[in-house]
Amino acid sequence: MSVDPQLRTLEIDIPAKPDALVKLSLLLADDDVNQQAIAALVESDMALAAAVLKAVNSSLYGLSGWVQSVQQAITYLGTREIAGITFEMGLRAAFPPAPELEPIWQRAARRGMLMGRLAQALGLDAWGAHSAGLFEECGKAVLFRHTPDHYRAMLRAVASDAELCQLEHTGFGVSHDALGAALCESWGLGAAAVTSVRHHVVAQGLLELPVPPARRPVLALSVIAAALVAEPPSVDEVVPRIAPQADLDATLALRAARRLLEQLEQAHSHGRD
Repeated sequence: MSVDPQLRTLEIDIPAKPDALVKLSLLLADDDVNQQAIAALVESDMALAAAVLKAVNSSLYGLSGWVQSVQQAITYLGTREIAGITFEMGLRAAFPPAPELEPIWQRAARRGMLMGRLAQALGLDAWGAHSAGLFEECGKAVLFRHTPDHYRAMLRAVASDAELCQLEHTGFGVSHDALGAALCESWGLGAAAVTSVRHHVVAQGLLELPVPPARRPVLALSVIAAALVAEPPSVDEVVPRIAPQADLDATLALRAARRLLEQLEQAHSHGRD
């Protein structure tokens, strides 16, 4: 898909999709996903393989044993979550390292995992949901790379993403949610993921899903994931309001969210980062 021509006039570069992720996307598009081929692709890049194993062995996934190979990681977590970690690493690598971006990547990993598992529990497109979670804040990285000092000041000046979007519009003529959606399109993510990235700020702020019915389920999972990681978690209040808007069973969604909340607490108790 092509990037919105209006965004091109802003002279803000959107990074190209890394070759490894192009190859991985082709493998994931196959109805009969080849786990060995995915493991071989990740292992062919030593830095990527090391990063994937470090992520798998972090407290986020809460595994009781120490994973020593990509194939073993796939056995424990499944193809989708290893693909998600690989996409996260590829996304990180597309931008220069910076302390301001590290929290973005950490949130991306957790949010992608949560949205993927929620989707799986509810019979939705788990990879579409996982990728939407991974890329939700990627527009911030695009703007940070464009003008680090200016954007660093913006990040420090706001208390919410809604406020940040207003500053971004004033300063750049575009907000990070629109840029993130453009990056998703240029990297070939599905339409539901693109829509979720584009509208997540409004949806999470207002607890409303301002998109066509077919695109609402993944966006609803974004809102639920945000409620899961809120301090304190607010799933009991959010899920009953948001699930019916996406034609999701609120009881099943709340049950899945509570189960994930327990898993997060267990992972935190492992304390292995």
